[in-house]
Amino acid sequence: MLTAELNAQEVGIRFGEVARNNVAVDAVFNTSSSRVHANLSFGNNGVGVDALWDFVYKNLGGEAFNWYLGAGPSANFGDSAFYLGVSGEIGIEYLFTGVPITLGLDYRPTFWIVENTDFEWGGFGLNARWRFGG
Repeated sequence: MLTAELNAQEVGIRFGEVARNNVAVDAVFNTSSSRVHANLSFGNNGVGVDALWDFVYKNLGGEAFNWYLGAGPSANFGDSAFYLGVSGEIGIEYLFTGVPITLGLDYRPTFWIVENTDFEWGGFGLNARWRFGG
């Protein structure tokens, strides 16, 4: 039986290009060495959803800095159309000590497959999240 324990969930906001929009509710659900990085985005292009599986690496200047790399599905419902694609992600984040806040910068290009086949090179974002739990 395959199980994974989720802990130290984070919820916040992401500014930047995400699933054809420019602002999103940003959430992270951690496992022991990886995580699900999910977004629900809003903007002029409808509603978007991303769910990326990230591998987290903690070797940048101590415990407070992480970098991560991942990929997963992206979808957008809007403009009288449905878009489905695959996004990649690479980013860096800082976990503040004393306050449960995480700030991060990432790059998330997307290859759209359904509706129109297109590659979006954009996807830079700023994340600010509140950490819950341990």
